Amino acid sequence: MNNMLLLKLHRWITLVFALPLIALILTGLILSAEPIIQGGGLPAGMVDADRIASLLQRYDPAGKARGLSINAASQQMRLLGVDAPTINLANGEAATSDPLGDVLLWARRTHEHLLGYDWLVIGSTIAMVVIMVIGILMGLPRLRNSLAGWHKGAAWFTLPLLLLSPVTGLFMAFGWTLASPPPPPLRPSLPLAEAVRVLAQDHDVSHLAMLAQRGQRMMARIYENGELRAYSFTAGGVTPMPRNWPRLLHEGNWSALISGSLNVIVSVVLAGLLTTGLLLWGRRKLRRRPARPASAPSPTGST
Repeated sequence: MNNMLLLKLHRWITLVFALPLIALILTGLILSAEPIIQGGGLPAGMVDADRIASLLQRYDPAGKARGLSINAASQQMRLLGVDAPTINLANGEAATSDPLGDVLLWARRTHEHLLGYDWLVIGSTIAMVVIMVIGILMGLPRLRNSLAGWHKGAAWFTLPLLLLSPVTGLFMAFGWTLASPPPPPLRPSLPLAEAVRVLAQDHDVSHLAMLAQRGQRMMARIYENGELRAYSFTAGGVTPMPRNWPRLLHEGNWSALISGSLNVIVSVVLAGLLTTGLLLWGRRKLRRRPARPASAPSPTGST
């Protein structure tokens, strides 16, 4: 295919999807830091099963919460599905604010749903893959110390990581886990406080990130050796779920410090590529065209 046609497709797809791609890349950058700041867990001795259960009894005495999430960085816990304040785990009181948690929650909702338009998230992600494939089809670049040279060089040197991000995102969007079916859930599910106690028998709840009802299944996500592992409550106890590798790779949770740092790099490179691509297009469009030469006067003069 003609390289000029490929270049035009590359530019116009980028322009059409520029705004949603900016939103996805910037929120992805925020979320890339989450495994790094969350993976260390809470300070030793801050929480155990009895303390979490007592806080649940205090802030959700009716037991209506469908789950809980813990922000280790700000040392705060949120109850899901009920109108309850964010809880400060250091003193057990209602927290006045949780700016970090609010930013992460906003970034996740925007990244996954983009103001409620899930189709736009999927379409923009597909567009990102197409843009990268077109870049590959255009062939190896000539590296030069220019804006275009840096744009092409950054894309080619980080290409495997760049492709991995949107491809794994599409796997998540379409529910492709590449894993065997999970074990059958425990029915009926345990009350939340009891589930915390059962989990604490074999796992350190100071590294708990989430415990919640997901459909018919009670699930826990807990950091262990830098990896965010998922567990299901079954008749045989707390059972590890098969690893969802697309999710682990996309979220950077297979090794919090390493994978989280790689995701930060990918997000920064994607932001740089989008910015430099738009600058190159803008500079080309705004470049002044050479003035037309003045027409020579008529040899016969004016009539």
